[in-house]
Amino acid sequence: MSAQGTVRRLITYALLFALVVTTAVGLSGLLGRLLVAGTELAPDDVAGLARSLAFALIGGPLAALLWWAVWRRLEDPVERSAIGWGLYLAGAYLLALLIAATNVLNALSSLIGGQGLQWRLSLATGLVWAAVWAWHRWMWRDPRKNPTDLSGVPTVLGSVLGLVLGVGGAVAALSTLLDAALRGAATEVSVGKPWWVSALQSLVWAVGGTIIWWRHWNHDGGRRLRTGLADVALITVGVLGAGVLTLGGAGVALFVVLRLLVDRSEPLELLLEPLAPAVSAAAIGCLVWVYHRNVARGRSEATLQGGRLVTSGVALVAAASGIGVIVNSVLAMTATPLAGAGARTLLLAGISSLLVGGPVWWLAWRRVEQSAATGAGLNARRIYLVAVFGLSAVVAVVTLLVIGFRMFEFVLGEVSGGSLVDRIRAPLGLLVATGLVFGYHFAVWRQDRAVLAAAGPVRPRTIGHVFLVAGSDPAPLRRVIGEVTGAGVTVWKRADGGAGAAGFAGAGVAGVAGVAGGDVAGDAGAQEKRLAAALEGVAAPRVLVVAYQHGGIDVIPLQG
Repeated sequence: MSAQGTVRRLITYALLFALVVTTAVGLSGLLGRLLVAGTELAPDDVAGLARSLAFALIGGPLAALLWWAVWRRLEDPVERSAIGWGLYLAGAYLLALLIAATNVLNALSSLIGGQGLQWRLSLATGLVWAAVWAWHRWMWRDPRKNPTDLSGVPTVLGSVLGLVLGVGGAVAALSTLLDAALRGAATEVSVGKPWWVSALQSLVWAVGGTIIWWRHWNHDGGRRLRTGLADVALITVGVLGAGVLTLGGAGVALFVVLRLLVDRSEPLELLLEPLAPAVSAAAIGCLVWVYHRNVARGRSEATLQGGRLVTSGVALVAAASGIGVIVNSVLAMTATPLAGAGARTLLLAGISSLLVGGPVWWLAWRRVEQSAATGAGLNARRIYLVAVFGLSAVVAVVTLLVIGFRMFEFVLGEVSGGSLVDRIRAPLGLLVATGLVFGYHFAVWRQDRAVLAAAGPVRPRTIGHVFLVAGSDPAPLRRVIGEVTGAGVTVWKRADGGAGAAGFAGAGVAGVAGVAGGDVAGDAGAQEKRLAAALEGVAAPRVLVVAYQHGGIDVIPLQG
């Protein structure tokens, strides 16, 4: 693709996106005024009415003309495969779905709560953006003009959005029910309305988000996607996000229970206030966490290992934070014997965090070590260790600076009152926890280095970059190339689906290594083995690999 075409597409799709948003805003304003004021389009706000009319009546036709020009160009396979078309469709799809879903669900919840005319404005905005979403969904599903690049992005983004909305609504609904059960009539006083109204409003969000997630996850095939973005979303949202929600909720719930047992320094109602949200977050987060962990087991080894490392990291942060808080509270008791309830409450918070994060970290880390022992996850674990070292260094530097500042401030007498230990106990506790984390993981890193040294020297890379031309799923071949050469891979998909001639036997002097494979058509495993064999001994800055539908492989070294 030429630079001129790329710039043209960038400008065209950016302008189309802006015009679509402008038109939708104008139509939302007009429809909202119509629903609220009837036939009189809110004459008391002339400027707002003029803006909505300009956006709708000027932006609308311009958006339609530009879209028609873009839509006609998509007959060209080059235009259809351009990354700009995929980016525009994914961005507009997600924005429309986000605004439509939040406004429609807000209208339903406002209607349940009896909040005047607010639901009409939300409904107007939701209906207009729902139409925009349906339009872009039609383009995305069109078999002749849908994007060939980034085609799975709307599925991933839609499932993530639905999951976030559904989990948020479910946590809020369950929290309201548990709070009403624990605190009774006091709940209505605190929220200003009957508890069942709040629960029903949150349930609307939970059901709406679940429907969106289910539509994209199952109907649109989000669960079956094996792209890099799908794996990243699975680990980031399904494992990392759910893990943070679960451990955070469990830690707060355990903290409340410990306070009920040994620290009743506050009224019972105040002690119970955070319990319902914490239990709800832990319960819903655990369901989401377990489900996505099971899904990750059906993905690649890298995805499974990534999920384990993320789980280990989240739990490690919780456990290390607990250690830091415990050190902080012990120093507080030592420096100020009369600290009393405040230091005891702080100690219970640290114990809760340690008791929740410690066991989870240990279980997850054992799985990581078992995988590393077989050699399957050793590289991933080394990357994780480097990340731990980097974060530990940042935390250590910051805490040392804070400790130094507090010490000099105390020595110079800038602030009166309080002991030196009382001033530095919080950053000192964090520094102690960071030191423990660093020391343990440094020992693991040295052990890994010893294992790699015993395995022998690493084979030097002889190939700089590989261009893979494939008609079917390129993921297995890409994995083989990475394992054999360690080089970066750029995938080019064949326009004919890979139905060319089978590879031919290598002409060594000409620099072509090929293997005929017509007699084993469809044997993907055999094709991967032939690719690994063909790459052995090849040395070149760049290599072109052509994979044929029959199973043949051509490996062509390139100059420069």
